[in-house]
Amino acid sequence: MPENIAPAGAPHAPLTGVVAVVGCDGTGKSTLTADLLTHLRSKGPAERRYMGLISGEMGDKIKQLPFIGVRLERYLAAKARRAQDMKKKLPGTFTAIVMYLLSLWRVSRLRRVMRLSHDGVLVIADRYPQAEIPGFNYDGPGLTAHRTNNWLIRKLAAREQKLYEWMSEQRPALIIRLTIDADTAYARKPDHHLSELRDKIEVMPRIRYNGANVRDIDSRMPYPQVLQAALQAIDAALTRAQQR
Repeated sequence: MPENIAPAGAPHAPLTGVVAVVGCDGTGKSTLTADLLTHLRSKGPAERRYMGLISGEMGDKIKQLPFIGVRLERYLAAKARRAQDMKKKLPGTFTAIVMYLLSLWRVSRLRRVMRLSHDGVLVIADRYPQAEIPGFNYDGPGLTAHRTNNWLIRKLAAREQKLYEWMSEQRPALIIRLTIDADTAYARKPDHHLSELRDKIEVMPRIRYNGANVRDIDSRMPYPQVLQAALQAIDAALTRAQQR
């Protein structure tokens, strides 16, 4: 369990200088966060942190491990894809333990973001954890107790839920939510299943990120307009934070 958890009902001020970019695959999160970092570093210290799990950048790092990297990444990616289907029972105790460890890893990543924020570094987060809707695909808890009768998995699920509830209390100063339609997302990411893209597009607007400041930006606009809208939203959010 994370340390320094505030008492129940205690308000949590937004993390100063932390901006998260969220959205369905195909919205251009990686491109936008990289370009935001370039622009913001011209004004002061800034860092980019990937807050996803086994896919994307973490998978690339696992592949670099000597001897077992490529096989381990393929195995974990397959397990993660299977676990993302919240309509199915969990495949087994070992996979549940791996999922719980991934959630602990996510907690450690968030703690690093919090330390950077405390040190006055502006952080651009690619994705962000939430506790409202389960599923790694939505950056929520991967385990849910009703999906299994295994006592150990049920216990892990309860502990994982508390982890995500704590993480959701660490609200960014701003969440930029990139919107898109399924056909455009599929045209940009033809290697993804259209049904999965539609599902994520339907779910994302329902996530409130524990009342965080959310700014929706249509990623179908010409990219320079998307970047400019994001920079303006960040400037406004940081100005409000400084005035508190």
